[in-house]
Amino acid sequence: MISNKIFKNIFLAFLLSFVLSACATQTKKVDSQMQGDVYTGTDTVEYLATGVPDRVFFATNESVLTTASRDTLRKQASWMRKNSDVTVVLEGHADERGTREYNLALGERRANSAKDYLMTYGISSNRISVISYGKERPVDSGSNPLAWSKNRRSVTVKAN
Repeated sequence: MISNKIFKNIFLAFLLSFVLSACATQTKKVDSQMQGDVYTGTDTVEYLATGVPDRVFFATNESVLTTASRDTLRKQASWMRKNSDVTVVLEGHADERGTREYNLALGERRANSAKDYLMTYGISSNRISVISYGKERPVDSGSNPLAWSKNRRSVTVKAN
């Protein structure tokens, strides 16, 4: 009877550690495809100009810029200073989770975060418009952490 209980406990401990290690492996797989919160796959990263990425990425439910996002926005600001006739639109996006209204507001906060940062580098607010698409324009229609990380973004596009 006692050895049966010990066997059960050992088996449950082994099973639990196996399940947890499988979860950790999945997280590492996703993390290896991301750098911070920046997805580095070629199907997502596009360029505003040669060598200047057009998008920055955010953590879940956040509009705070990551270090990688600030680096990208500094490159965008430098390019915009050299091209003073260009105006841009910052498109804010969110992943599929959350209500439409919540994600529209979150997308707007993300785009405004990027706008504020560009303005600190001397770009006039007259040259920057902001629009939020919330979860309506995903770059990846998947329903998993990697897809969500690609969709939590602000994209800088040249205005017409």
